[in-house]
Amino acid sequence: MLEYDREHVLHPYAPSNPLSNMTFVKSAKGVYLELEDGKKIIDAMSSWWSVIHGYNVESLNAAAVEQITKMSHVMFGGITHEPAINLAKKLIEITDRSLERVFFSDSGSVSVEVALKMAFQYWNSQGNSQKRKILAFSKGYHGDTFGAMSVCDPITGMHSAFEGILHKNIFADSPECPYGAKWDEKYISDFASKLEQNHKEIAAVIIEPIVQGAGGMNIYSPSFLKSVRALCDEYDVLLILDEVATGFGRTGKLFAYEHANISPDILCIGKALTGGYMSLAATLTSKKVMQGVEANGNVLMHGPTFMANPLACAVANASLELLLNSPWKERIQNIQTQLNKELRKCEALTIVKEVRILGAIGVVELNEEVDLDFMTPAFIREGVWVRPFLNLVYIMPPFVITKEELTHLTSAIFNVVKGYECYKENAKKI
Repeated sequence: MLEYDREHVLHPYAPSNPLSNMTFVKSAKGVYLELEDGKKIIDAMSSWWSVIHGYNVESLNAAAVEQITKMSHVMFGGITHEPAINLAKKLIEITDRSLERVFFSDSGSVSVEVALKMAFQYWNSQGNSQKRKILAFSKGYHGDTFGAMSVCDPITGMHSAFEGILHKNIFADSPECPYGAKWDEKYISDFASKLEQNHKEIAAVIIEPIVQGAGGMNIYSPSFLKSVRALCDEYDVLLILDEVATGFGRTGKLFAYEHANISPDILCIGKALTGGYMSLAATLTSKKVMQGVEANGNVLMHGPTFMANPLACAVANASLELLLNSPWKERIQNIQTQLNKELRKCEALTIVKEVRILGAIGVVELNEEVDLDFMTPAFIREGVWVRPFLNLVYIMPPFVITKEELTHLTSAIFNVVKGYECYKENAKKI
């Protein structure tokens, strides 16, 4: 099967017919992935931020089974159903009170596409056709579809191959004020300047609140986000917050924008929405924005086939119940405290540039890019699944990870990074 996979199955950001085989997972439970040979390893990635409750959760399994006996899918055009209505109600209750409209979609990338459409239609429906650009940020990442790619970092991002055909937007310097650092207005000066100079053609600003994810795991000050909100208000520009990765408790707040005590005009969520069981996302916005979109008889022009899929909505409802009825704040705080105690030991290694921690996110930034052919098998030997990228060894474990399991994970990271340091030093000598 691995040989067939290598010859025929394409994987994300990977060459076809790769030199090394994929890691074959046959089952998963709790925080563990079981490999083909029976070895169990701790998943430090929560399957790219999404599996917050761990795998094979009884209540989520039950919700899926119950719903699939009723209907797994029905079109959402002209039809509605209980799982979607209940999920919309829950999302409106737990997000900012200004967010009153919910658009369901298939994935985080599509939730961003919908947000961009909302912003452009908001202005165009009111006769303002000048506002055709988005102001985004360096080191930003918002997805792999074309609209989302156009607001990702155009230089250091993953989409430079499409530079010539993407919509041209405006980019400000990435937030450089670390979380908890003393605020200085210089940190917002480039953004303020770009917005002042171009606000007449800017429909919206888009940013990942507090943590820029795939663009470099950059954790920044809530003061920066507060200033972004204030400047958007000053120049009459919509603010889109992309919480696809940071939503549902990952940063220690239910949503990362709560760190700055601000409100978005449009909010994108996904990933952990279903506890990692299946793909579902949503774009939330205010009554004001939707009234703007629908001015002069217009409607929001988007409608995925699997919009508000009943099966996904049912599992999302169960996942939210499980999260909100759990001691999630205490769990995240305990993870953050333990990461600060144990992961910071990596700072003693010469190859380590910086360690960053917020909530259930731990980042070890190296001074050079990682070698996956070295690190992937090394982590598996240590009994953990960690998927580094660029020069970052980062983790976001399931919230249900135990203290002992987290210690196993942090020890593995120290051991592998230390081993990698020795490996690189020996390579230089040769």
